[in-house]
Amino acid sequence: MPLLRSLLTPFVVAGTLGLAMPAAFAQTPPTAPAAPFTDAQRQGIEAIIKDYLVKNPDVLQEAIAEGERRQQETQRLAQSAALKDSRDALVNSPHGVVVGNPTGDVTMVEFFDYNCGYCRKALTDIQALIKADPKLRVVLKDFPVLGAESLEASKVALAAKQQLKGDKLFEFHTKLLETKGRVNGERALAVGKEMGLDVAKLIKDAQGPEVKAALSENVGLGDKLGLSGTPAFIIGEEVIPGAVGIDPIRKTIADVRQCGHASC
Repeated sequence: MPLLRSLLTPFVVAGTLGLAMPAAFAQTPPTAPAAPFTDAQRQGIEAIIKDYLVKNPDVLQEAIAEGERRQQETQRLAQSAALKDSRDALVNSPHGVVVGNPTGDVTMVEFFDYNCGYCRKALTDIQALIKADPKLRVVLKDFPVLGAESLEASKVALAAKQQLKGDKLFEFHTKLLETKGRVNGERALAVGKEMGLDVAKLIKDAQGPEVKAALSENVGLGDKLGLSGTPAFIIGEEVIPGAVGIDPIRKTIADVRQCGHASC
């Protein structure tokens, strides 16, 4: 760090280390490159910094907090730009599973994994929101981040979309999320059979281009938005990570409906 060296060298050399300041130093042009610190000078500087931080630990805590704040702000801005750029794919993609009111005035997007315990917990909130709000449109996006079994289940669930619509498709989704224990392709096929679906077609469609395209789009959107887990809800320009409960989600929906923003 040339600037740090240029500022500290004369004081460290003359004061800290008890050395005389060369007379020629005052005549050195400001732009002249500073000489590298000697080992002794470096040790002296490190000792000063260590002593200061030990005596003033709040300074280090403030620096860490400021670093985290700046990182969060950078992530927020990047996420905001990604939301704006991906709005149509999030809300209107033909690969999305739409439940609630298909023509509702507010859309809530949920990224979920069938083996996510928090997604199972959030399911009751989604059901309650849809029941209480006839103008709410919900888009479900499979985001199988918890292993091969989750991926198998998502493939079958997305294939079921070719045989089920509306409330029936949401019923299939609900049955999978309410499963006790791990959810995999076998369980998803069993649910399909219980609901009278053509299982042979399910198996074939689960490996088809439509399902592959849907998963590829969802994973790409999740990565672009920086989603690190499930569930994750998107309402307006707001990303709400985790199973936060019904009240914060209800408030955000109300704000978007009132002023077009996630917070009025």
